[in-house]
Amino acid sequence: MQKWMQIFYKNTGLNPYVWLVFFILPFYYISQYSKLWTMVTGIIIILVFFVCYLLAFITKGWQVYMWIGLLIAISITMTIAYDYAYFSLFLAFFIGNIKNKAGFFTLYSVNLGASFVTINYGFINQSSLLVSQLPFVFISLMASILLPISTYNKNKTEQLEGQLENANKRLDDLVKMEERQRIARDLHDTLGQKLSLIGLKTDLARRLLRNNPDQAEIELNDLRQTASTALKEVREMVTTMRGTQLVDELFRAEQILKAASIEFELEGNPKLQDTSQLNENVLGMCLKEAVTNVVKHSQATTCTITIKETLADNVLTIQDNGVGIERTRKQDRRGTGILGMKERLEFVNGCLDIRSATDIPGTAIIIHVPKLVRKPIKEAES
Repeated sequence: MQKWMQIFYKNTGLNPYVWLVFFILPFYYISQYSKLWTMVTGIIIILVFFVCYLLAFITKGWQVYMWIGLLIAISITMTIAYDYAYFSLFLAFFIGNIKNKAGFFTLYSVNLGASFVTINYGFINQSSLLVSQLPFVFISLMASILLPISTYNKNKTEQLEGQLENANKRLDDLVKMEERQRIARDLHDTLGQKLSLIGLKTDLARRLLRNNPDQAEIELNDLRQTASTALKEVREMVTTMRGTQLVDELFRAEQILKAASIEFELEGNPKLQDTSQLNENVLGMCLKEAVTNVVKHSQATTCTITIKETLADNVLTIQDNGVGIERTRKQDRRGTGILGMKERLEFVNGCLDIRSATDIPGTAIIIHVPKLVRKPIKEAES
């Protein structure tokens, strides 16, 4: 029942109000009739359609379907009585924005069937007005077929992209939570036991200090050794508490691409050598942003990630076979995150290169991140 209450997508924007401008056309059409009562009746029907159209947008639940039923009835009446077959266009746009799948296909079928029947009825009765508008009626009928499907698929795609983005955020939160739990377990297992042992040996050494100084000295040495061991383990643990590693980010990228039905290919060794953790984190964040763009914008079927190491740099290439970066920018005015990637790379003296469909099929994003420069031993000693 809750699904039927969620009728429309939230991003209809100004489109419904732009469509209202076209309500001027039926008034002009009705004005062509010579009889006053015919004109008045037609104007009243148009105004009723106008009111029902607005009410259908502002109401929820079953009332929406009631208003749509009235709109379809008015469209049938106008086609039969006034040879005006264009209200089906308004209904086509309206039905395309319906969120519920069953409701969409039901109303789409009813509106399309009513349009076919009423238009054929007019042609059978040889209505002169309808026959004279044959090209426009045909265009209207084709729009009634294609517009709802196009609008529905567009809204569905945007909804799936939003769900994918939310899923990625939830996945990141779960990873952070798991990392916190792992750190808590490591701290408990590493420091908890050692600190308890240090406390016990401290009490024992204090008791032995007067009666048995030699044994107390042994316990103090053990205490110092235990503290050194604990310090060493803490340092090792902190060293392993790293940020996002490239191997982990590649695993998540593979999962996301497979969920989007995009074939994933990996070339090269993801375990980087002589690279600082900061640079590897930046590389992982850029990879995440690039893969997200591939899923959301590229319309690709294959994504290849290549990792190469040079003497000075780590080179990461994300190649897809999609529509290209220029077409993507035209379709999505919000941008594709390229600026954010460049800012991250500038922070670590990295660089970004983009090759689009003019040079290669799809888009290739090439990321250069410098390695950790190590001084020679002799120079370091001097």
